[in-house]
Amino acid sequence: MPIEQRVIGGGQKIGGGKIGGAPATEQPAEETPKKKSKKLLLIIVALVVVIGAAAAYFLVLKPGGGEAAAEPEPEPGEILTVEPISLNLADGHYLRLGFAVQMSADAAADGHGELDSSKAVDTAIALFSGKSVGEVSGGDSRIALKDEFLALLNEAYHDDVLEVNYTNYVTQ
Repeated sequence: MPIEQRVIGGGQKIGGGKIGGAPATEQPAEETPKKKSKKLLLIIVALVVVIGAAAAYFLVLKPGGGEAAAEPEPEPGEILTVEPISLNLADGHYLRLGFAVQMSADAAADGHGELDSSKAVDTAIALFSGKSVGEVSGGDSRIALKDEFLALLNEAYHDDVLEVNYTNYVTQ
């Protein structure tokens, strides 16, 4: 009677090589790699998600986080009004300039006492004199000069100037 032999995978026969099922010579089976535990991978992913969420909360969502407390706005005080003055520009032209300076309420307490307009007038003369009509007459240049004028007034009045406004601005 014929013996049936079946082959599995790498050439091993079911029932071995002998009649009766005893294995012939044992051939080493190829080792299959062990499946790595997915628990470690899940723990790492969960840890990354938790850390990312915590960072997002502290950097973005937390109320008041990352921002310094804003300084309170100084209270407006006295307004120093300067009568229009004529300033010489380049090429025989002139600028008639009048302005008002909004001082802070602390200006008098900072030792200024009665506000003196001479510092403001001197600052205006230094800034505007000698400029060309084109430098002082354009809308954008007028705004830029106003910002520069405010910065110079704050130097002269120890950061007690809140705002400067033109009350008269005529070129010829």
